[in-house]
Amino acid sequence: MVVPVDFLTDVEAARFGRFDGVPSRADLERMFFLDDVDQALVGVRRGDHNRLGFSLLLTTVRYVGTFLADPLDVPTMVVDYLADQLGISDPSCVKQYLERRSTRFEHAEEIKTANGLRNFGSAEAELEAWVDARAWTTGDGPKAIFTDATVWLREHEVLLPGVSTLTRLVARVRDAATARLWDTLSCLTTEEQRRMLGSLLVVPAGARVSDLERWRQGPSRASGPSMIKALDRVAQIRGLGFSGLGVEGVVPRRRLVELARYGMAGKATALERHPEPRKIATLLATVVHLEATATDDALDLLDLLLSTELVGKAKREADKATVRRHPQLAKASAQLAAAMGVLFEATAGNEHMDLRDIWAAIDAIVSRPQLRAALATVTEMLPPPDAVDFSDWRKDLTGRIVTVSGFLKILPDVITFGANPEAVAVLDALGDLPALLSSRKKPTVNDIHAGVVTGPWKRLVFGESPIPDGSIDRSAYVFCVLEQFHHHLRRRDVYAAASDRWRDPQADLLAGAEWVGVKDTVLIALGLPDNPDALLAGHARELDEAYRQVGGRLVTNTAASVDHQGKLHVASLKAVPEPPSLVDLRRRTAAMMPLVELPELILEVMGWEPGFEEAFTALSGGTSRLKDLRVTIAAALTAHSLNIGFTPITKKGIESLERDRISHVDQNYLRAQTYAAANATLIGAQARIPFATALGGGLVAAVDGMRFVVPVPSLFARPNRKYFGPKRGMTWLNMINNQAAGLGSKVVAGTPKDSLHAIDVFFGQDGGPTPEVFVTDTGSYSDLTFGLVHLLGKQYRPALADLPDQKLWRISTDADYGPLNTAARGKIDLAKVRRHWPGILRVVGSIYTGTVRAYDMVKMLQRDGSPTPLGDAIAAYGRIFKSLHVLTYLDDEVYRRDIKGIRNLQEGRHALAEKIFHGKKGQLYQRYQTGMEDQLGALGLVLNCVVLWNTSYLNAALDQLLAQGYPVLDDDAARLSPFIRRHLDVHGKYSFVIPELLGALRELRDPDASEKDDNE
Repeated sequence: MVVPVDFLTDVEAARFGRFDGVPSRADLERMFFLDDVDQALVGVRRGDHNRLGFSLLLTTVRYVGTFLADPLDVPTMVVDYLADQLGISDPSCVKQYLERRSTRFEHAEEIKTANGLRNFGSAEAELEAWVDARAWTTGDGPKAIFTDATVWLREHEVLLPGVSTLTRLVARVRDAATARLWDTLSCLTTEEQRRMLGSLLVVPAGARVSDLERWRQGPSRASGPSMIKALDRVAQIRGLGFSGLGVEGVVPRRRLVELARYGMAGKATALERHPEPRKIATLLATVVHLEATATDDALDLLDLLLSTELVGKAKREADKATVRRHPQLAKASAQLAAAMGVLFEATAGNEHMDLRDIWAAIDAIVSRPQLRAALATVTEMLPPPDAVDFSDWRKDLTGRIVTVSGFLKILPDVITFGANPEAVAVLDALGDLPALLSSRKKPTVNDIHAGVVTGPWKRLVFGESPIPDGSIDRSAYVFCVLEQFHHHLRRRDVYAAASDRWRDPQADLLAGAEWVGVKDTVLIALGLPDNPDALLAGHARELDEAYRQVGGRLVTNTAASVDHQGKLHVASLKAVPEPPSLVDLRRRTAAMMPLVELPELILEVMGWEPGFEEAFTALSGGTSRLKDLRVTIAAALTAHSLNIGFTPITKKGIESLERDRISHVDQNYLRAQTYAAANATLIGAQARIPFATALGGGLVAAVDGMRFVVPVPSLFARPNRKYFGPKRGMTWLNMINNQAAGLGSKVVAGTPKDSLHAIDVFFGQDGGPTPEVFVTDTGSYSDLTFGLVHLLGKQYRPALADLPDQKLWRISTDADYGPLNTAARGKIDLAKVRRHWPGILRVVGSIYTGTVRAYDMVKMLQRDGSPTPLGDAIAAYGRIFKSLHVLTYLDDEVYRRDIKGIRNLQEGRHALAEKIFHGKKGQLYQRYQTGMEDQLGALGLVLNCVVLWNTSYLNAALDQLLAQGYPVLDDDAARLSPFIRRHLDVHGKYSFVIPELLGALRELRDPDASEKDDNE
């Protein structure tokens, strides 16, 4: 009888502590093999039935974690496998083992003693403490904690209890931890503060929405008024005073984030219905989160406003004006040049020539009025020779003071900024701008921070020559300060502590006792020593040897060469010919793929992998009671991934496909955490398919970006004519391994250099083994990236489309590397690496433990191309591996092909993504970052569904062809694409009903039948 439990299905409860199907051959050999110790225990039993029965108890408890109520309730192949090892010819004799009831209990006690197994009761208190700590820290769902609790029991040699005992313990302790979380947060507030929080759910008189609902909607347009509204939003939230309660020091940050996510997405009516402690705790976490989010949004808006609408637009207009002036300037310059040519020619050899004769010669070429006009043109358009370089864009910018004056009067008061010594003066100047802008008197030098006015700004602020009364141009000074403030803010010299994205990364680095506590563990995991001398010496020998070997082989390497300037050249890779056998195999397997609609495909994959559906837990943490939840999840994923919205997939009268139901599931079940959990299931399933393993071992990964036009106003969309034309857009960085599985992704604004984010994507994968090799495109690497990736224990292999521009680096300056001497013109300063080694370890340890984001550290260490001393030291370390990579790339064609292979694999995935994401012309209609992450997270998950489905059916097609005697060559099979899509229908009626499948898969089509029109 199956004991009903709240969070496990009947099937899951039934397979707990029992055999779930037939063990694989690997499991048989690993868990049911009788070693010498086992044989000694078994050997003292009398009778074949006792020896075989005892063996069953001994190995079954090892496999399932408990003694079965019926010791013989095992697959036949297990009995046969054990009997074969014991030399028992008749395995059926084991039936006699149950004739004496006490025998199996006596044997069980003996096995427990021999293997150090404990009963559950002796470990129950320990497990409760573990579950409590896990629930308090992570807030994971009961099913995840139950699964890991099972692992904990196995690791601690504890026999599994009954399924109801363990589920009730998990549910009870988890509920208690959650209630304690609510009570802890609620008790931090006073009665007045609880009243204030409750009022956030009430719609004020004359308003359309509650304060909470209004604050949850951030700005989307870049303008001065929008900036004022964004700052007003920060001020209102900050004015509640909840950030001073120190909630992050009382409860784990992850729990706050989860509560805040629920508060950000939940309806006011639903929040109001919760018990008081839960409601207050949720609202408190939401308000604390909102202050950071509102600060982020305000600074994002400031960045966008200055980068694109003010400074960016002023520069573009100045460039256009310069282009418009070019013909006029060119004509004037040509006239002046002609006159000077006549002058030099006329006076050549006769310096005392009469002036009238000189002018006569010049007039014959260019008249004097023309010369005067040309001189005036050149003088007007170009600064004097001794003047500081001056660009008109700054002058044009000062005319837009009205755009910034409004928000600058409140910015320093609303957001508290900090600064490092380099930016203190600029931050002080920013703090005095409100008074300067509010004053009606004409400002003088005494009213400003004159020291921050540098470079071209001096001419605009102070004029061509100092004015006697010391007056200055107010607008020019304001923009001078604002431009420098923005520059330092982007470099994080200026930072906002209340922000998440604009805070000081150095403040989050592991330090003091916290760093000491994890340092040894981190160094062992990454294989890094406390003293770098031996490590650096080994790298020096490796690099020296590589130079000598590659240089020696250049004579015979016809594909590579070094020119007289030391530039490296390598021949383009020629396409590997496609033999007729591959062409026919590709045609046959593609023709065998069953035709399928995308919704049906998603549902079919859900049927294969129960963990896929189980990953979608409710945002509230409660247990879902929705019937046919699987269908609604598939509908929401379909709508997002096809970019068509809910309308085309809703079906009135079908409860699971009603619009309100889909919307509810979308808001409460689909989010980053559930996507990651579901994706981990798909990644694991992909790795188990033989065809996927033929593609690769899964230990090589590539990161690349897809660009999406965002036609709606959004702070996250930035201009780039190359990718977005006249509109704006964003980039979806995603990572795949060489088994074609998508491992993770990240949404980034505009089209930034991928190296700033690629490390975060690489180390933030959803599941599967961590790849050992990391591949990116040409534009994604830097010496700093090389250093960080290799310090983090991985190999970095970017594509090198700009090989001739690469600079090789050496350690030994007097070594003779033959033809590579000129190319190896850089010197690696190992002394710099040694000096900064403790700081390097702390940075790497902080990234490895997830304490800081790699993106923030790269920004901090590499400030607009000018690295800090610590960043330069990491870059110096990276140059060792960059040089090794370039040398191998030059020398080894297989190495180059491997890089190109996974890059081509990723392009195939992007092509499949473009077919799926076809709605609204493939443009992304999301205003906010969270919306973009949710929709593209759905796209990534559906891509993995399609790839897993394709891989499974291609594997079945190959098996069928082999069974029919068709000669399938391994090399040909490895070149098939898991991204084929002719059979995939992404248009139409969107059916959510899959056929009754007699086997695990649909029937394959006949490859020799006449082809019908497809959906390509």
